[in-house]
Amino acid sequence: MTSDQQHSTPAAGRRGKADGASNPERRLYSTVLACEAVVIGLAIPVAISVQKVDGTTAGWAGGALAVLCLLACGVMGRPWGFAVGTALQVVVLLTGFVVPMMFILGVLFGALWGTAFWLGRQAEQARAR
Repeated sequence: MTSDQQHSTPAAGRRGKADGASNPERRLYSTVLACEAVVIGLAIPVAISVQKVDGTTAGWAGGALAVLCLLACGVMGRPWGFAVGTALQVVVLLTGFVVPMMFILGVLFGALWGTAFWLGRQAEQARAR
């Protein structure tokens, strides 16, 4: 490997990573999903104590959904990442059939997801100018 190749390869890798990390849409989507994971985790004890959902069921379902939200943060840079996040928004909304308060949270996070989409597009257009 020549010295030019040694110096250009790491720089190219850092440049690609910086471009993905500085994408405003990706940051907004990841922020919504991370906050959603925290709220879902906090909803588990509520489901158990208020809605009388079985603790094992609430723990596994809520925990899995929270972990999926966190994992989805990592795929937001992929072309299919937005679809994964959108599918998770639908799943969170559907959990309202088990814990009715999740309908409210699902609508709230769905609105945040839509706002992140809109703001991310606006920021990307402004950066392109």
